[in-house]
Amino acid sequence: MSTFPMTPEGLAKAHAELSHLFHVARPQNVRDIEEARAHGDLKENAEYHAAKERQGHIDGRIKAAESLIAGADVIDPATLSGDRVVFGATVTLIDLDNEDGPTVTYQIVGTFESDLDTGKVSYKSPIARALIGKSEGDEATVITPGGKRMYEIVSVEFK
Repeated sequence: MSTFPMTPEGLAKAHAELSHLFHVARPQNVRDIEEARAHGDLKENAEYHAAKERQGHIDGRIKAAESLIAGADVIDPATLSGDRVVFGATVTLIDLDNEDGPTVTYQIVGTFESDLDTGKVSYKSPIARALIGKSEGDEATVITPGGKRMYEIVSVEFK
């Protein structure tokens, strides 16, 4: 089995999802199936078929969450240090193509826990790949669908 990096926060999120699926979503869906069965003919019972389809989806998500947890190589950013960008680093950048714009801050995390709205980018993303291995003051070129973007690394922190 292959492993992949994840922060403790990401592991906790995976455990929470698994717990929700086991203790809330699955039991509710079982009740929905029982209720739909009570309506009679299963061949033409749309509620029953929808609940059975949902059951397959929930079971698939449970297997995916279990696999994610089993393959997690948990790396706590708070235990890391240095001036180079690595997994778990929180990096503050200046967009050199728009120097009047505000600085942006990203934390490099695992694929499962990435969320651009909260400033968390996957280590597999183009911006993370361009930053990994660089230090404060270095410039990084990121190739995006809209073209090349140039960033300067202002700071590298481990929190």
